[in-house]
This record gives sequence, C-alpha cells and structure tokens, in this order.
Amino acid sequence: MSDKSARLIIGNKEIELPIHTPTAGPDVIDITKLYAQGDVFTYDPGFTSTAACDSTITFIDGAKGELLHRGYPIDQLAEKSHFLEVCYLLLYGELPSATELEDFEARVTNHTMVHEQMHNFFRGFRRDAHPMATLVGVVGAMSAFYHDSTDINDDWQREVAAIRLIAKLPTIAAMAYKYSVGQPFVYPRNDLDYAANFLHMCFSVPAENYEVDPILARAMDRIFTLHADHEQNASTSTVRLASSSGANPFACIAAGIACLWGPAHGGANQACLEMLKEIGTVDRIPEFIARAKDKDDNYRLMGFGHRVYKNFDPRATVMKQSADEVLELLGVEDNPLLQVAMELEKQALADPYFAEKKLFPNVDFYSGIILEAMGFPTSMFTPIFALARTVGWISQWKEQISDPNLKIGRPRQLYTGATRRDYTDIESR
Repeated sequence: MSDKSARLIIGNKEIELPIHTPTAGPDVIDITKLYAQGDVFTYDPGFTSTAACDSTITFIDGAKGELLHRGYPIDQLAEKSHFLEVCYLLLYGELPSATELEDFEARVTNHTMVHEQMHNFFRGFRRDAHPMATLVGVVGAMSAFYHDSTDINDDWQREVAAIRLIAKLPTIAAMAYKYSVGQPFVYPRNDLDYAANFLHMCFSVPAENYEVDPILARAMDRIFTLHADHEQNASTSTVRLASSSGANPFACIAAGIACLWGPAHGGANQACLEMLKEIGTVDRIPEFIARAKDKDDNYRLMGFGHRVYKNFDPRATVMKQSADEVLELLGVEDNPLLQVAMELEKQALADPYFAEKKLFPNVDFYSGIILEAMGFPTSMFTPIFALARTVGWISQWKEQISDPNLKIGRPRQLYTGATRRDYTDIESR
C-alpha cells in the first residue's frame, strides 16, 4: 500500500484514496474502492487518464518522446538489436545470453509452418478479400488446430502458444498476401532469418529464384522491432480485456488484430499512403500544406504528429534512416507516390508551422514509404503491423494471466437514457 493518499469530498463524505508511485511516469490514484465507499464512478471516455493495469513491459513518456521496452530505449534496440532478440526481451524481461537467444531463435524457426489443412481456410475467402479479414479469421481458427496450447492455466501450454503465434504470424500474413494476388503459397525456409523469411514468402514464386536483399531484410526487421509493443493502446487493451474472460490465446490475438484494423490505429500508415495518392503530384503539395495550416479546414496531413508523443516519435528517427537506405537502393524515379512523399517530408520539415506545432513525420509516415517501395500494396500494411505487434500482445497477455489479482474487465458507464417506465400495449401507443 502506498504511503501517500488523496482525499475526495463528495457532499458531506470524505474518502481517502491511496496513491501509488510507479518506477516511471505520473503517480496513480487507486479508485478500486471508490464505488463501494462513495457510491460514484469516474468518467473517462477513451480511458486516457485511467491506468487499467500495472505492467513492467513498456513505458512511454510522450512529452520527452521516449519509448522503453523493459527499460531499454527503442532507438538502441532498433540500432543494435534485432526483432527476435526484442521478442525475447519483451517475453522474458531481460536480454538473452548468446545461448538463450540461439535456443529461442531455433524454437521460433522450427514452428513457422502451419497445419496443412489450414490452407483450406484461405480458399474459403473471396479472392478479393482484404488480407486483414483473412488474418482475423485464420488466427482465430488456430485454436481449432492447436488444442495442446489453449489451456491458459498451464505454464507450458502458454509458452508453446506464445512461440507458435510469433512463429506462424509471418507465414499466415504472407499466405494472406499471396491469396489476395492469386499466387501460390510459399512455404517458410529455416535457413533464412525472421524478416528475410517473411519477404521470401511474400515475393518469391516457384518459377524462379528470389534472393532477399539484406538492406530490405534489415528494413523489414526494423519495422517489426519498432512496432513490437506500445504500452496500453487500443489493440493491446482489447487483448487484455479478452484475456480477462479466460479466452484462449489465439482468440485473444484475433481480437487484437480486429481492433488493429481500425484506420485510427493500425491503419494509419495505409491512410498516409492514401493521402499521398490524393495529393498525386509534387506540384500540389503546397496546396495540401496550406489546407493543413488553415484552422477553418478540417483537413490534416496523415503521418505527422502523434496522439501520445507530443514532441517527436522516437521510432521515426530510426525508421527514416531505413527509408533513406531503401529508397537509395530501389530509387524513386519511377514511383510518383514516393516522389510526393519525399518532397512532402522536405517541405513540412522546413515549414515553421509544423515545427511550432511539433507535427513531425511519425513512424507511420516512414513505414508506409518503405513498404510501398518494397512493393507491398497498402492492404498489406496493417497485416504487417499485426504480425509485428503479436509479440507485444502475447507479452501483455502472459503478464496479465500471471497476475494473482486478475479480474474480468467490466467498465461502468454514465447512463443518460430513459429512466424506468412501464410497458404500453401496442393499441395504446
């Protein structure tokens, strides 16, 4: 129990509420007993001022532009580490030794194939189905194939489910992409690393050899790393809420994927590319910048600024470096969309208005550019986000399941509907 407290006066009643002090971030007023003692609820639409859980995984300081995974800054992890090492860190709390990392990578690599009968699920979708629709359905269906890892009360089954989800999401996402473009599925290869294997499954065809460029593989690995976890966002909160009911891990992750599909969440990088298509050509950029600066115009530039980061997005700096490397490798001469993107970035960064408002390009702006340059359609942007975020969801899920104080989520409401009234027979209405 905290040694600090807050006093709340309601009418002639005074209630003392404990205050907990975290290792980082603002103090938290504990309102657990507020309803019992004061007969009132708190009102917080969007839960933007409410801590729904305690966690040791990820910390964000939006004012400083800081993102820490288990205490490690995201820029250091993106620069010096790689995705599977970050997965280990998120899952187990510490950076692995060389032996631990080798064992973990082997376990993931040896679980990348999916049950052969799962191929039939894909063929049940229309050929023009959005890959996210496919992903939600197939991941949810994993519980029908992997019965030996659905018991959330068994530590070993939780571990197996975690490894399976991290290993199989790239395969399922790649299959969703291949199905959407009418190409045959490509099986995973154990001789490739995590990111290179995903690119191979997406872009290789049986008719010819495909060599994954290491610059593209590194850029993809960084995209995965920078999207691995982001504290208690909408999709993570959805996973935790589903988990609180005792749902199996595959159902919980499918729920997270469904939430991530929203354009205000995981679809932001897709919305950014659609904005670039709307702009169309470099000569129209000043027109759209002027609209974004006009307080009487609701138009805003997608991919600039961030709801949480009030200064700058720490992931964007690393992502910009990858974007520059990819564009140098692939060029932008034949892609008007990328030409617009690079010129928009240049003009916006040079405009004092955006600097004053701290509307800097965020991670979605640069990740969209990279994925477009690689050849991914915008419909694949959110599935790629989902497979990267899976490890964050699983880490949060495992943490919550292990919490001895776990309770089923049950938000309350501010009711503004009709009060009690008696039923009226239809003849009298």
